[in-house]
Amino acid sequence: MTKTNDDTLRMAAIAAVMSILTQSGDDPGQVARNPGLAWSQDHRRMSMGQSSLMHQRASRSPWK
Repeated sequence: MTKTNDDTLRMAAIAAVMSILTQSGDDPGQVARNPGLAWSQDHRRMSMGQSSLMHQRASRSPWK
């Protein structure tokens, strides 16, 4: 095979794998980037010395 055919086949294979991953739902490589449950967010905030999640959510003002 020629170089261009190899490159074309490689690009098609990568596109096929990416297509399958996006159709199956969440990308397993991006799971750690999600903030998680409210309990885990609150626990993380409290362990870092920040205010609780409930206090942080209640203190925001939507009308400015």
